Amino acid sequence: MEYKKRIVDDLLDLKLESFGATLIKGPKGCGKTTSAKQKARSYVEFQDEEVRENLLAVAEAAPKRLLIGEKPRLFDEWQDAPKLWGTIRKDVDDTGENGQYILTGSSSKEIDVAHTGTLRISQLQMYPMSLYESEESNGTVSLMELFEKPDRFDGCESDLTIDDLIFAICRGGWPRALLNKTPRSKLEIAKDLYKQTYSVDISNIDNVKRNGKWAQALLQSYSRNICTLAETKTIFGDVKANFDVTDVTLYDYLHALEKLYIVEDIDAWCPAIRSKTVIRASKKRNLIDPSIAVAALGLSPDYFNTDFKTLGFLFESLCIRDLKIYSSAFDGAMSYYHDRLGLEADGVLHLNDGRYALLEFKLGSNEIDTGAKHLIEIENLVKEYNAKEPQCPLRLPDLKIVITGTQYGYKRDDGVLVIPVGCLKN
Repeated sequence: MEYKKRIVDDLLDLKLESFGATLIKGPKGCGKTTSAKQKARSYVEFQDEEVRENLLAVAEAAPKRLLIGEKPRLFDEWQDAPKLWGTIRKDVDDTGENGQYILTGSSSKEIDVAHTGTLRISQLQMYPMSLYESEESNGTVSLMELFEKPDRFDGCESDLTIDDLIFAICRGGWPRALLNKTPRSKLEIAKDLYKQTYSVDISNIDNVKRNGKWAQALLQSYSRNICTLAETKTIFGDVKANFDVTDVTLYDYLHALEKLYIVEDIDAWCPAIRSKTVIRASKKRNLIDPSIAVAALGLSPDYFNTDFKTLGFLFESLCIRDLKIYSSAFDGAMSYYHDRLGLEADGVLHLNDGRYALLEFKLGSNEIDTGAKHLIEIENLVKEYNAKEPQCPLRLPDLKIVITGTQYGYKRDDGVLVIPVGCLKN
């Protein structure tokens, strides 16, 4: 089975070069173990039933013995042997060598450790696959090159049809789904992951028994409100309309879903261009992959032939997922802008050196003009602020991009770039 290269591969190389050990974290089924095995020269798999009992006995009695082997040495499902954490931490201290260990494990099991592992065991976030990693985006437009040389962008053409995008949204970026042969079997992976989340993982994450029906209702409400600024009380109200459950309990469930890397909200960008009372600072609701929302709502690709509004929100979630992956190579971070006067940018992509891009996500071509207008208005607000406050000016956006589900990309006369999501890469 040929390994599909992941963007996280190069990041793992850097972690191994810089730290003694690296913990890869992320949602269940995103490919953590498979990617780690590409770098490891030896590994220990605690889920191998033939040797599991013996390995666990050694890990309990003499965990240091498990460290013997070629480096980097991978420990998969390391949470099954929690003493390993402290043992690895001490070994890294004693040897002072980098690139010795990789740890992966199920996000559905959280372990309390005595020491954080700071500066010894670094952490690396992994996501499901982007469209470029699944070889559906043709990758003709590099996000990093856009920041470095925006004037060189002279257009592009996507190979993805609207039906292709709909299917990709419903299937998600789960590696297992890409290995399946038939369309219906590809769609089953996200459905199963969703069911496992609310029925099993929500309790296993910290060994606290939770009600699967309440967790399911919470996920369904989140999915109905994906990529909106729905207030927490609105989401909780959906659940409480059918179940007798308190806000305190639902906050606990929501926190558990965050620890499972299922819920991943988007923070607001709050520059000083408006009064603080004007800019909305609540989180934009989002899931790690839009396919979870599709599964939670019980939808299929055919459904979206008549519901383009819901499809638009799910398309935005797909774009945010991919941009997080593409920008991870340079410590990117996603936020959004929205004020009470109606001005918004669906996304703001920040680089660690201060550069940023204003983004709108528009599935079809008929909304491109509106999206571009929003981005220019925000840029003009920054210019107006800088004219009033020359002593502490804000940086102007380095890029203004409308990301679409259309076929063609181009540069508009107003300087806004129109780029199909099916052309992007890191």
